[in-house]
Amino acid sequence: MMRGLVKGDNAFVPTAPLRVAVRNGVDVAVLLLAEGGRVRGDADIVFHGAPVHSSGAVRLSEGGDGDGTVWLETGLPAVEEDITRVLVVASTESGTLRDVEGLSVAVLGTDGTAVVGYEVTDAGGETAMVLAELYRRAGGWKFRAVGQGYLDGLTGLAVDHGVDVPEDNGTEAAPDHGVDVPKAPGTEAAPDHGVDVPEDHGADTAEEAPVENRAPETRAPEPKAPEPDLPPSPPQAVAKVVEPPAQVPAAPALAPFPEPVADWTFGAFFEPHTLSGPGNDVISVEGLPPGPVVVELALRTEGYTGVWTLTPDNREDDLLVNSTEEDFRGRLLVVVPENGRLRLKLRADGPWQARVLPLAAARRLSEETMEGWGPDVLLHTGGTADAALHYRGSSNFIVDVFELAGHDDPTALPDARPGYINEIGRRRETLELPEGPLLVHLARADGPWRARLKQPRAATAWLRRARR
Repeated sequence: MMRGLVKGDNAFVPTAPLRVAVRNGVDVAVLLLAEGGRVRGDADIVFHGAPVHSSGAVRLSEGGDGDGTVWLETGLPAVEEDITRVLVVASTESGTLRDVEGLSVAVLGTDGTAVVGYEVTDAGGETAMVLAELYRRAGGWKFRAVGQGYLDGLTGLAVDHGVDVPEDNGTEAAPDHGVDVPKAPGTEAAPDHGVDVPEDHGADTAEEAPVENRAPETRAPEPKAPEPDLPPSPPQAVAKVVEPPAQVPAAPALAPFPEPVADWTFGAFFEPHTLSGPGNDVISVEGLPPGPVVVELALRTEGYTGVWTLTPDNREDDLLVNSTEEDFRGRLLVVVPENGRLRLKLRADGPWQARVLPLAAARRLSEETMEGWGPDVLLHTGGTADAALHYRGSSNFIVDVFELAGHDDPTALPDARPGYINEIGRRRETLELPEGPLLVHLARADGPWRARLKQPRAATAWLRRARR
């Protein structure tokens, strides 16, 4: 016999494949949440456009009898270990949830017997609701009747659970103060986990003895002995104070060498070359394989930073960096000529470090949000996808894409794909990427940014619905 729950109640369910029925005529989605109550990325949203989770543990299907029931197949033993909660979400395309008759959710066992259920009786003007959740407890799984509605629809629900909600357009009207901006190297503070830690004054502190109030003792002055007549002292030499030399600021440290992307095949692989210097210089490395490489650069400076490629006769060629930002850092895309000799002119008023890396050492785009500061080189190795970019600088933001599929000359780059980003100021942009392998080149980005791959377009449509 099914156990009917009221809002807030919970009950254990078998850790086995289960069927969850959601009635009556609502849109249904499932959010798989990790520790902290947030999705790990768009792939943790299961809905009609992306009905199967990548783990295979969650699957949505419509009822075949046309009664408005949506079925959720859950293989609880197959749920990934870092997923702690599975939310069942209902929403309406028009009207509110109070208009839905018989809004309910029920859990059925493998034999079709109803185990537990919840009927929503207090829906109001909400257009989206967390109906119920399956969550881990004491080595098993429990079902909770949640019934938490959202008057602001899927927008509030999505944001509450870590979904990156897409914007209408690329411009931003106001600064985003809710985002942690990456700091210059060497300025990171200790993490604040939001816990007030009491000072440790010692477990056993001795109690101080009380001090008696006493009047100060009065003593007669000691008689002074007569001073002998001494000859005048010769003049003493005054030691000259020598100021210590000013300390030269150290160059900022480069990030640890990343693990190369194992399945990246374009361009040669080689061990990184690291260089450093006190200021204006020529960065010169010989014996490199011809073709595109990544040059990582970090400076300690308060003024201008400029980087140019140099021709064989030492003339300035391509301008790679033209920045007035303090403590510039970034990754540059540079093509090594056929002679294997890389030469870059650097104009900087402070110490610097540089590292020359193979393309395989660049970071790969994924559905996990990556953060960066300054120009960079990103890899895409999957199929067609949309990439979300959030730039929070105030100057130029220029992004190029180089398609490498079918390009068989590893010593040169193909022409950049037209129609990409060339804007100024804070932006939210979506890049429509073709099938990889390809390079996403942030050629100008004097400021912090975020990047991630969105779900395929059907899932992107669900996220855009969240803005209603």
